[in-house]
Amino acid sequence: MACVALLSNPRSTGNRALLPRVRAYCARNPDVFHYEVEEFDQIPDAMRTIARVQPKVIVINGGDGSVQAALTELHGGKYFGEAPPPVAVLPNGKTNLIALDLGAQGDPLAALERIVELAQSDLAPHTVKRELIALSDGRDSRPVLGMFLGGAGLADSIIFCRTKIYPLGLPNGISHVLTALAVIVSVMLGVRAAFLPPRPAPVSVSLKRGGQFSGRFTLLIVTTLERLLLGSRAQGDAGRLKLMAVEQGPGTLFRALVASIRGRLGRNRLQGVHIEQGDEIEIAGERSNVVLDGEVFVTTAGNPIVLRTTPPVPFLKLAA
Repeated sequence: MACVALLSNPRSTGNRALLPRVRAYCARNPDVFHYEVEEFDQIPDAMRTIARVQPKVIVINGGDGSVQAALTELHGGKYFGEAPPPVAVLPNGKTNLIALDLGAQGDPLAALERIVELAQSDLAPHTVKRELIALSDGRDSRPVLGMFLGGAGLADSIIFCRTKIYPLGLPNGISHVLTALAVIVSVMLGVRAAFLPPRPAPVSVSLKRGGQFSGRFTLLIVTTLERLLLGSRAQGDAGRLKLMAVEQGPGTLFRALVASIRGRLGRNRLQGVHIEQGDEIEIAGERSNVVLDGEVFVTTAGNPIVLRTTPPVPFLKLAA
């Protein structure tokens, strides 16, 4: 029985340079069972095969979209019954939000070596439970699972970065800085142009037993991660969705950024900034984008996006 099952997506941008090193490492390490998928529809076969190996931990090597697709199939397909092994995520995506939340950063191969080392002993001290976001859009019978959702202006900025900036072939860090500058020019200065992110579409956000608010939002975040953006931590009770929405406007965004940098976001009320938590959140609008761990969904009239939490699932955390 292999201690570690590694699921890799060769088409992930980070794997273009990393994968040869990963393959060489796995070839000389019998404790690692390596399975590669080039398309997300190959993941069910991968999970069936991995379940027969019965690993102590499943490691996902790909971008946030690969992680989302693997988590959805792992927990939706019930390949391990009601007791799936913990999941670890290598820091190999463009944003690495999930990997960072689980303490994985730096060289992905070094993280894999650390995971293999941990798998030689009891994993309980390194296992944490996380609830996932279960997204339903009224089209698919099985909810899509993830840990970080961006909506409204944030989703538009993610899509802008993906379609306008990433094709330039720049390093991820520079691409993200350029996207942030484009957002600042668009929001802070009110400039509208084809080469800038579009104006966010109006949306309505409803929390079950928690009220409703609507408008245009520069940022709309729903997460089960401990970290949000700019190093800030999500505040909230375990098992509930954490939501942050920043209304469109230069003053509102500036106040939210300053409060986040100073570590005070969520401690005091800020005009135009909504920080809530709930068991179920509905996002409605006419053709407004949301992005769940890399996958884009679009609200349409009469078909809102509904978010719920899953029962806690195990993950392997590499840092205290």
